Amino acid sequence: MAKSSNQRNDSSQMKDLLQPDHQPGKSHKEKHGHEREHGSKESSHQASSSTCAPDTSNTEALSGRQAEDSSPSFSSAHSKFEALSRGQAEDDHCSSSDTGARRRKHAEVDEPPWTQKEDRISFCCPLSDLKKLPQCHKKLGQLKISGMHTILVDVNFFNCERKLVAQDGRDMWHRNFVKMPNSQSSFMIVKTGFTKQPTKTKRWDVIFKQLSSLAKKSTASVKDLEEAIIKCNPKYKDQWTFDALSEFVKSVPKTENYFSALFPKIAELALKLPDYVKKTIPLLQSGHPATLTLSQLQIACLLANAFFCTFPHRNATAPNAEYHNYPSINFTRSGNGVKHRTLFGKWSPRKKEKLRAVMHYFKVVTDQNTEPRGMVTFERRCLGAAEMPDWRSSKETMPKLHVTSRGTIEREGTGMLQVDFASSWIGGGVLGSGLVQEEILFLLNPELIVSRLFTEKLGDNECLIITVKDLSASSTNKSLFSGSQQFSSYSGFGDSFEWTGPHVDDLKRDDWARLQRQILAIDALHFRHSREQYDMIKVTRELNKAYCGFKAHGSDEPDIATGKWGCGAFNGDAQLKAVIQLMAAAKAKRGLAFFTFDDEKLTRDLEQVYSLLVKEETTVKTLYGLLEDFCAVRQTSGSHVELFDFIRNNVGQPRSQL
Repeated sequence: MAKSSNQRNDSSQMKDLLQPDHQPGKSHKEKHGHEREHGSKESSHQASSSTCAPDTSNTEALSGRQAEDSSPSFSSAHSKFEALSRGQAEDDHCSSSDTGARRRKHAEVDEPPWTQKEDRISFCCPLSDLKKLPQCHKKLGQLKISGMHTILVDVNFFNCERKLVAQDGRDMWHRNFVKMPNSQSSFMIVKTGFTKQPTKTKRWDVIFKQLSSLAKKSTASVKDLEEAIIKCNPKYKDQWTFDALSEFVKSVPKTENYFSALFPKIAELALKLPDYVKKTIPLLQSGHPATLTLSQLQIACLLANAFFCTFPHRNATAPNAEYHNYPSINFTRSGNGVKHRTLFGKWSPRKKEKLRAVMHYFKVVTDQNTEPRGMVTFERRCLGAAEMPDWRSSKETMPKLHVTSRGTIEREGTGMLQVDFASSWIGGGVLGSGLVQEEILFLLNPELIVSRLFTEKLGDNECLIITVKDLSASSTNKSLFSGSQQFSSYSGFGDSFEWTGPHVDDLKRDDWARLQRQILAIDALHFRHSREQYDMIKVTRELNKAYCGFKAHGSDEPDIATGKWGCGAFNGDAQLKAVIQLMAAAKAKRGLAFFTFDDEKLTRDLEQVYSLLVKEETTVKTLYGLLEDFCAVRQTSGSHVELFDFIRNNVGQPRSQL
């Protein structure tokens, strides 16, 4: 692009760009009366069966463009745009007696193109037009060990006999590996004898004694459980509480209360650790592509140990602690913040529903008739600097889009790459009080919780994926779990969340005995004030984050199921996040199913704006330029104009004018 296209120094050109009545190609469009006021409510749309134009090109490299916000030309331009915004706001607050005046006012202004009938034609596609597993599934071939792929099951046994047997390996007490409770190098201080002298003792000896005693019981109380956990963690005797677990057991009716019989079974499962996991588990560290495959029974055994809080060095919360950059894994833990919360303490109605899901999982995996017999793969991918897109030069047009206010990512998005609106501490508050999209996902698929054992905090260029195939890795980072199983069903969200019963997962398995489910965890920025997000540095960060996860690593990948990523508690602008994900999907050459979670206005507006973008053959680079202008207006003038309105008023403007 010519250098002149990156500058704003023509006052009249900028003023024209921001004018709502500047409409190239308007001669072929008919005018309408004012049919749509900002913020008004309309009836919900019906999905169109038409498909979208495919993207046509690919260019990569990273560059930026700085806006000269202080220039006089820009000031005069955004002032006029501010006036438009104020006019819209005033109209929204007019009483019914002002209707005639309002109509006369709008009659004097040319109607923007997005209010006209022909622009109401939807270019969105039906959900059935998007690619899903297993239709786009490829043969994986035999399971193979590589330099970056650690497999905890015996590969030869699996390939030859389809049996899951633990892979032999060495005990590694090293900072690059998970420090296991049964390691010969793991010690703890216990007070023994009549004088209670501190004595250095092997950790597993203490754990084995306590859990063996519990496992021998036919039933066990919460008090028995608490005593065993505290004796394995004597340092926290006066810090840890178990009131949430205790209240939970009391609150469940006797006809559904199987927990006293379940606790000994979980203890028995935890004791199988030396037999189930013989090879040291590598940490999936930031900046290092790596893959880890293990069986579902190995995951269950690891989670049983997390239930009894046996993992060493994982309870400390100080900034200089060994695992300070990892989320918590032990189920009870002191401290504050997302990575320190406890599942067993601090009772709340939320904890009751969360514990129902967790207990159901352990009920399934401790029953020989229902225990899972497949595998799961966790992969951390890294997107190198050379792979970062040059958004200012990206010529891709809009991908296929299905947008709906009905359904959910995990249900209607089955078979697609399902986006987890993640915390940088993977799993977020799943072991605490958190109950938004990510925590719910981890409760439905508790095998995902084990990722907290070995996944380092996500950085700005990192993401976590749960996928069923293509384990190739590249250096922005992402991690990946494959074929996790859904055990529970639910309803509600946040305080209204309710565990509604078991879920029978009937998904097919791939060549490596993994369920054909893909989950992508990408963490959005958390804005204390919503205005902070209107900064192109932050917008570009979000674009790169989404692209890191959306980027395909094969020729036939499923399309993406997503929604209001980074909104809600993170204060993200739903319109901005929708456009960001649309651009990232276009760059990755993958279709998008966007679930707005009952937000009919966002559904309707996104459908209209998307159809306009397709009709105008808008490219990613054009949208990036519009985002630059939009952010400049929001930052400089303090205007509250919405992104979709800005796009509607300015799409089709030649970028050479800038």
